[in-house]
Amino acid sequence: MSTRLTLAAAILFACFATSSHGAELAIPDNVTFERDVEYANAGGAKLQLNLARPKGGSGHLPAVLCIHGGGFRAGSREGYNKLCLTLAQRGFVAATISYRLAPAHQFPAAVHDTKAAVRWLRANAARLGIDAARIGVTGGSAGGHLAQFLGVTAGVKDFEGTDNPGFSSAVTCVVNVYGPSDFTKSYGKSVDAHVVLPMWLGGDVDTARAKHIQSSPLNWVTPNAAPTLILHGTEDKYVAYEQAVWMRDRLAACGVPVELQTLEGAGHGFKGADAEKAEAALLAYFEQRLKK
Repeated sequence: MSTRLTLAAAILFACFATSSHGAELAIPDNVTFERDVEYANAGGAKLQLNLARPKGGSGHLPAVLCIHGGGFRAGSREGYNKLCLTLAQRGFVAATISYRLAPAHQFPAAVHDTKAAVRWLRANAARLGIDAARIGVTGGSAGGHLAQFLGVTAGVKDFEGTDNPGFSSAVTCVVNVYGPSDFTKSYGKSVDAHVVLPMWLGGDVDTARAKHIQSSPLNWVTPNAAPTLILHGTEDKYVAYEQAVWMRDRLAACGVPVELQTLEGAGHGFKGADAEKAEAALLAYFEQRLKK
């Protein structure tokens, strides 16, 4: 079992953003990069983010929040450092965040944290040069779920939390990279759902069914949901491709602008040409949605 869990964790850590740590990260001359900025103190847990901004940016810039994966129980914000730098070079303010992890912190703690991060960006918009009306979000795997959840639950009181009050947690658009949409249908379709979900939701689909329903973004879609791009591979063994199809169809049925970019033959954790294609699609989408 330990070998299987190690393998699962290794794959879930991967997303198309390459992990960048310490001296390995080359900061471009035209970007300012800040590490370990505290954005919330949730129940004594000091939550931090890394922030990339264009040097000499004029006016109020669009922002992108990046949320790491790791099965809601692991992972690191450092994995999105490189993407944040790329976004900053393109004229965005970009932040990659840490959030509380299972099993010590179960649903909806991570949701509260991501919403607190959006509100922190708005609270500090003037200082950081952010246009508070143009904030996008992305994430991979568990991070894709949390990004999608932000996109469909703006203003839902039970999910807002208490950190950084007085500002909206709504996002302008979402790029969901192979994030699950319906946890009630994950068992038997995901190789590690039986391990991951009970840790985060306090039981399996039989013993904690209400939590599985409540935590599934598919069940919160309304016509007010944020426009969304979904990136998903057809050979994903951790989050079945059908989860992306369901999310696309539900958003479309509610009249929400949505695109599903299918990567034929790609698995969980895009690599090589698939990673390049996914990042190009993400960047183009944020350019389109946040720079109009």
